Amino acid sequence: MKLSEHKDLKAAITELPVKEKDKLLLRLVAKDKVLTEHLHYKLLEDETDLEDRKERIKADVDEQIPELKKLNAKEALVKVRRMITSVNHFYRVTKDPVGEVELKLYILNVIPFEYKKSIFGYRDFMMLFSIYYIKTVAVTINKFKKLHEDLQFDLSENLNHLLDKIYSSKLAGAAEASNLPKEIS
Repeated sequence: MKLSEHKDLKAAITELPVKEKDKLLLRLVAKDKVLTEHLHYKLLEDETDLEDRKERIKADVDEQIPELKKLNAKEALVKVRRMITSVNHFYRVTKDPVGEVELKLYILNVIPFEYKKSIFGYRDFMMLFSIYYIKTVAVTINKFKKLHEDLQFDLSENLNHLLDKIYSSKLAGAAEASNLPKEIS
């Protein structure tokens, strides 16, 4: 049930006494962890906290990179998905599109492409890893294009480095098939 479909409910909520509204709001916020974290960020944190959040994600990624090189493709795919999920969570909490693109470019630039093949199993996890990686790059490029041109200029070097890394690896064919650009101007 959407609130916009029930105009009389919306009017009734706005007419509630402030004390009752506060109680209802606190109950609703307590049910959604992301909303709780978003409100904490919006009401109690500032610009330095945003930078701290970014640095924590980068430090976590840097910590996992040496371990990532020793894994097989299936295990690496799981780890990389978690890294990207942490950036998605960062965006849902902070609503910072620049930070989201910056962090995704950072992660995509530092993770390796070469992994051991799994001896057991019937799925080609290296192919699944490649598909996930290329799709994530494509989504990041789309978000990059929505940023202001000054911000694009600041991030374009990292993005071009990533595209160069992709097109000089085994992923070049998959990138071409997905119509990834070879360079962002």
